[in-house]
Amino acid sequence: MSQLREFSNSPIKASTIIGTNVVNPKGDHLGDVKEIVIDPRTGKVAYAVVTFGGFLGLGEKLFAIPFSALEYNVTKSDLVGSEYILHVSRERLELAPGFDSDHWPLMSDEKWHRDIHTYYERMPYWE
Repeated sequence: MSQLREFSNSPIKASTIIGTNVVNPKGDHLGDVKEIVIDPRTGKVAYAVVTFGGFLGLGEKLFAIPFSALEYNVTKSDLVGSEYILHVSRERLELAPGFDSDHWPLMSDEKWHRDIHTYYERMPYWE
């Protein structure tokens, strides 16, 4: 068994996740992880905030994606970089609820949380 396989479930620093590519199962680039959102009460990672669209940071849209909707691609977690796979099409991501960097959603809004988890067909992380 390779060393990569032995340690594929090891914890990693949030700073190594930020900037990681997000692709669909076909390998099409969907965006990059811009931020990690942690629930301070449970210590669970709630969301990866992914950037999509725009050019050089202008006009880009942000999406809070339930972290459980992202699949870590172990085969890409070596020196060539790493990536997360999001099982949605580019078109579905374009239609997803998003926001811009100056207008983040209210993180205390339970309806917003439920709507996001429903959109990505995930159980809320707190249940």
